[in-house]
Amino acid sequence: MRTMVGGIAFYVQGGNSPTTVYFPGAGLVGLDYLNLADPDQGTHVFYDRGGTGWSTPVPLPRSAADVARELQETLPAPGPYLLVGHSMGAVYARRFAQLFPADVAGMLFLDPGHEDLLAHLPPEAAALGAAMKPDPTQLPDLTEAQLEAARQAYASLLAAWPDEVRAELTDHHLANWRTGLHEAANLESEVYDEVRHGGEVPDVPVIVLTAGAGNPAWSAYGSPELVAKTLAGIRDLHAELAASFTRGEHRVLDGATHQYAHIEQPDAVRAALHDLIARLD
Repeated sequence: MRTMVGGIAFYVQGGNSPTTVYFPGAGLVGLDYLNLADPDQGTHVFYDRGGTGWSTPVPLPRSAADVARELQETLPAPGPYLLVGHSMGAVYARRFAQLFPADVAGMLFLDPGHEDLLAHLPPEAAALGAAMKPDPTQLPDLTEAQLEAARQAYASLLAAWPDEVRAELTDHHLANWRTGLHEAANLESEVYDEVRHGGEVPDVPVIVLTAGAGNPAWSAYGSPELVAKTLAGIRDLHAELAASFTRGEHRVLDGATHQYAHIEQPDAVRAALHDLIARLD
């Protein structure tokens, strides 16, 4: 059931503590993580950031502080919270933890973005990344053939979702596929520095999950050797991030891809959530 609080769309499942809050990756929304909810593991809060999903439209991109404060002011369930951040959502989760450390009980990062990424990659990887960032205003509309192919892909990808949710979610993604590009436009130019200089995060239990197969789109822009080096650098970065916490752990999800690791390997992600909940103070 969708609840609107201050223009922000929330989807809450379960009850009791702890409360787990999901920060979607760019281009994804709260309902994309519905498969991770375990009703026996407290309350699960899925939400759409302002300007995304079913929340009130706002200009994109935004600062990470704006995203964090928006969430803290509207959360419909009590904390402290277990934060689950995917990709760019992990960066926003860390900014939330910087600004509201008392509200954070633990963190799960799913193939997270990070401000030190380029320092762990070969120099050629910067060009690889740049080639994969098109200007969303210059991209043509999807053709009917592309729309139908995407619709079939979502039918398979979201097969475990209730029929009505899968249909609504598919229609939303097909109509709003540029949103993630708009939202991520300032990630490297502004948001990374904002988090870099944003202060400490609480030393809470943390698990970092790396998508073992990386981003399948890399193979269209770089050689197999460059892709392998890039993936190895990301694994090293994620291991360092986990090691920066006294109760941090790094796990690799073999075969999982960046965008849909939580759908491809839900049992492994749910297991990480279960283990984190067991470690909460």
